[in-house]
Amino acid sequence: MKSVLDNVRVVLVNTSHPGNIGAAARAMKNMGLTRLYLVDPKHFPAERAVWRAANAADVLANAVVVDTLEEAIGDCGLVVGTSARDRRIPWPALSPRECGETVCREAGQHEVAIVFGREDRGLTNDELQCCTYHVHIPANPDYSSLNLAAAVQVLCYEVRVAYLAIAGGDDVGGWDVPPAKTAELELYYRHLEEALTDLGFHDPDNPRQTMARLRRLFVRIRPDTMELSIMRGVLTAIQNAVHRLDKSSEK
Repeated sequence: MKSVLDNVRVVLVNTSHPGNIGAAARAMKNMGLTRLYLVDPKHFPAERAVWRAANAADVLANAVVVDTLEEAIGDCGLVVGTSARDRRIPWPALSPRECGETVCREAGQHEVAIVFGREDRGLTNDELQCCTYHVHIPANPDYSSLNLAAAVQVLCYEVRVAYLAIAGGDDVGGWDVPPAKTAELELYYRHLEEALTDLGFHDPDNPRQTMARLRRLFVRIRPDTMELSIMRGVLTAIQNAVHRLDKSSEK
């Protein structure tokens, strides 16, 4: 029988060392997760990855390699990005325990991704803005740098703890319409920016933090597909009205 864990993917972005990929695969399999996505890895496939994976070579063999983060998460209804530092614009955040519970609760309804960044600098601000939530592992502040595979192990463990807590129960919740997928949200953000530009509200040459803060707003709201469709209809109506006014002023 299909498990909710089958809807959970671990995404590693631009990993430099193949050994870390193998060790992450091992950490995943330890906790019952099998779906690994690799975004533009520096070296893969690689023998060192297989060696470090030990008996999780099957996770590596089935890994999905893509060029961009958008390809890795586009069909996901929930995306959690790992972040080791405070951001200029605070983002909805989860503790590791909350991350595990949220991932398991929502994996019964749609695809879920947990995204890990580069070994030396993590995820970029733009990449983190593609995420629904951020998660921070509260390590010792005097030495807080976690190895990539160790970070994967911690969050996969929390997912497993949450999974075992609800196994056999009906704890997936429900909603009449599924949440909008990441790819749909990206299309909406582009449409929103176009509409705001047409209105004269947003200046693409001097954007400040307008779009970043609007992204954060919709991340907090987490619109479903029908709500997003309605909002895009509103944006189209606004653009049509602006264009009609522009044509009238030209006469």
